Amino acid sequence: MRSRRLFIVMALALLSGLAAAWLALNYLRQPESPIRTVEPASTEVVVAARDLSLGTVLTAEDVKLASWPGGLLPEGYTTSVEEVLGRGVITDVVLNEPLISRKMAVKEAGGGLPIVIPEGMRAVSVRVDDVISIAGFVLPGTRVDVMVTLDQGSQQNNPVTKIILQNIPILTSGQVVDHDVNGEPIQVTVITLMVTPEQAEELVLAATRGRIQLALRNTLDIDSVTTEGARLNELIPAQRQVVRSSAPRRATPPAAAPTRQIEVWRGNQVETETLDEGGS
Repeated sequence: MRSRRLFIVMALALLSGLAAAWLALNYLRQPESPIRTVEPASTEVVVAARDLSLGTVLTAEDVKLASWPGGLLPEGYTTSVEEVLGRGVITDVVLNEPLISRKMAVKEAGGGLPIVIPEGMRAVSVRVDDVISIAGFVLPGTRVDVMVTLDQGSQQNNPVTKIILQNIPILTSGQVVDHDVNGEPIQVTVITLMVTPEQAEELVLAATRGRIQLALRNTLDIDSVTTEGARLNELIPAQRQVVRSSAPRRATPPAAAPTRQIEVWRGNQVETETLDEGGS
């Protein structure tokens, strides 16, 4: 009786194993179903068709439409080419970069440098050499301090150098052709700075009456400093000077030789004679 029950249990276990193996084999033999991928929705966005420099007025050749993932659309984007035509870019734009609203001026503003100048600010250009322009490192977007050296007027014998403007942004930097005193053409670097009206007055006066020098600064460093300026008599220790008179010397007369007087009687007449003790 017990062996019969054991046989039935083993038979059922064998049948269950066979059924499981058959189901697994049928599952593995089924063809694999392709995995469906859902592509995110995209939007046609207006982008730059080439590198655009500051002040460029957009034309049909400068822009194009490009697909942009719907979840990564930049703020201020546009989908209409007609909306951007005739507007000037107020910053450099690279190829395939979206033309967002804050990088373009309104159509009525036109192009060029004026659209970059914020309201209440001024653009002032000064001619500099390679040393003053820090050997080509003063580029649009960088910031500088402006120093001036004055050696005219009352400061002629003791020139002074002083920082007059700090943290001034550079708008443009380039070279123009000028002429030297002999009429020969030379290349001159011109730096355009964005300043307030008061700073514009100081900059023009400094460039006219003295020599200016630019000091490149970290764009993240916005703190202003107060200095007393550098003067030549403080830079070089004072040296003792020997003052000599230019007037001719006068000869000192020799000291008079000591003398002695004697009286000589000749009869009733008395004569006085002077004897020189230094003489013979």
